[in-house]
Amino acid sequence: MAQGLTIGDLAARTGLAVSAIRFYETHDIVKPLRNQGGHRRYGRSDIRRLSFVIAAQKLGFALSDIAPHLRNLPDHKAPTKADWTRISTSFRKDIDQRIMALEDLRDKLDGCIGCGCLSLKSCALYNPADIKGQDGSGPRNLSGQRP
Repeated sequence: MAQGLTIGDLAARTGLAVSAIRFYETHDIVKPLRNQGGHRRYGRSDIRRLSFVIAAQKLGFALSDIAPHLRNLPDHKAPTKADWTRISTSFRKDIDQRIMALEDLRDKLDGCIGCGCLSLKSCALYNPADIKGQDGSGPRNLSGQRP
C-alpha cells in the first residue's frame, strides 16, 4: 500500500463524507498508514469495511455492535473469506431475530399487542382490564408473551 487511497478517494468510492471516514477511524474501523508527507493512505480493503458499516447501520445495527467485529480483522490487508464468514455468522443470528420480531410486529400491529391501551375491541378480549400490565409495562404480546 505504498501509494494507497487518499481520504478523498475513499470518500468518493464509499459515498461517505471525509469527516465520517475520520469518525470511523477513531473507532478503529479503518486504520490508515501515513506516507512520507504524513498524509493518510487507505487500503482498498477499507472500501469494503466502510461499505459493510454503511449497510449494517442502514439495517439498524449500532456502531458499537459493528466495530468490535471489524477490529479483529487484519490490519492493512484484505480480510479473507473466512474472516467475513465469521462476521456474517454472528450477524446472521441477530438478523434472524430481528426478522422474527418484525414479522411478529407486522402480524399483530392491527390487533392487541398487550400495551394496555384498551382502545380496540380485541383488547377487551385479549387484555381485559389490562391484565398484561401486571407483567410489566409496554407491549407485552410483542415482548414474547402470548395473549
